[in-house]
Amino acid sequence: MNEITHAMRDIAVAALEDIKGKDILALDTTQLTELFECMIVATGDSNRQVRALANNVAVELKAKGYEIISTEGEESGEWVLVDAGELVVHVMLPPVRDYYDLEQLWGGQKPTFNPLGKAWSAL
Repeated sequence: MNEITHAMRDIAVAALEDIKGKDILALDTTQLTELFECMIVATGDSNRQVRALANNVAVELKAKGYEIISTEGEESGEWVLVDAGELVVHVMLPPVRDYYDLEQLWGGQKPTFNPLGKAWSAL
């Protein structure tokens, strides 16, 4: 990762921590794709918090002069994506995060197929 992406990552993580984001994980994807250099995955406790977390990331990155290419998923608030070019931030509700398991997909491990999915419980 280059210095700009490191700075963006630090700003995004701080923005997530400010709104009490949980299980924040930053993944270096430079060896996996040329589309972006870093992906952050975080969890929010409610639809409202998921939207607030993603919004805070976008606001803080813009305030520091970084461009936000797009945000998606604000309507439902179950999974909101903030695309800042070299940095992509995914904020999800716990069952959505468990179901899609982006950490395994982008952590460099080969995904395994489980037709029953991961066990999870509703809040």
